[in-house]
Amino acid sequence: MIDSGRFSPTRDEVEAASEDHFSEEDLPSLAVTETPLANAFRQSTLFDLGQIDVRWDEELATLWAFMTPLERPNSNLGLIRDTMAWQRESRRVFGGTDGNGRDGALKFMVLGSRFPGVFNLGGDLEMFAECIQRRDRATLLKYGVACCEIVDRIWHCNDMNIINIGLAQGDALGGGLEALMCFDVIIAERQARFGLPEVLFGLFPGMGAYSILSRRVGPVLARQMIADGRIYTADEMYEMGIVTQVVDTGEGEAATAQWIRDHAAHHAGYVGINRAGRRVNPMTLEELTDIVEMWTDTALSLSDRDLRMMRRLAAAQTRLRG
Repeated sequence: MIDSGRFSPTRDEVEAASEDHFSEEDLPSLAVTETPLANAFRQSTLFDLGQIDVRWDEELATLWAFMTPLERPNSNLGLIRDTMAWQRESRRVFGGTDGNGRDGALKFMVLGSRFPGVFNLGGDLEMFAECIQRRDRATLLKYGVACCEIVDRIWHCNDMNIINIGLAQGDALGGGLEALMCFDVIIAERQARFGLPEVLFGLFPGMGAYSILSRRVGPVLARQMIADGRIYTADEMYEMGIVTQVVDTGEGEAATAQWIRDHAAHHAGYVGINRAGRRVNPMTLEELTDIVEMWTDTALSLSDRDLRMMRRLAAAQTRLRG
């Protein structure tokens, strides 16, 4: 298995990678083989993202990625940038778009988190509060649209012949749950909790929750889950058909690898089934961005009391670092 081996958390732009970004010392085994895939690895930032640890497992034809947030375990701007780079570079390296014939080497993509007890807690609430106070609609909307683009790419499997797997070894709340629900398969450890608490501070989850849930569980239950702001257990999410498999604490990675082994022989069939589902009940980026416009306007109408609640929740996220 090939992993990142190092991080560069101070890098401002993952776009600024040059073709000699990796030296032969970084990936000595690949320097010898000089296969198209090895060459693509060396020319890519895929294994050098500041807040995502990416690993290639050739035996399972799987690209494993684990979020490694630097501060709060939420969708900060750096993590959003790295997530977009992970999606873009995965497609470039494995999609064979340059004619090197790599298409088909990758069959599964997994996203999890290395932050103890947390998958992702959603939006950057402190940033939201600051933008709302200074009436900065443009920044809020830009953030929301970026999240929608990530959701759209996960939902459409990055426009590749792959199966997307979300691995929740901890809590997925708000935008974290919105992203997680886009995956074809969701494997959750039993202690993980799930919910959309935005209504507690007068907002609603505007980056895919209604669209995704209405397709997964129907519009009535979708509205109920969003309006109640309730927290659900992994077993409850399984009973609703949102989570695919619940496993004991600490067994998430092993269970994911076993799921891949059990389903690899019928990979093409499962890809086809997932595509058929998206065709029957399509979800477009236009739909997502229309809703995030509504979310932005709602955010700007929040009261001072709502902002105080938002900041208290942000402070609780910060304390998780300890």
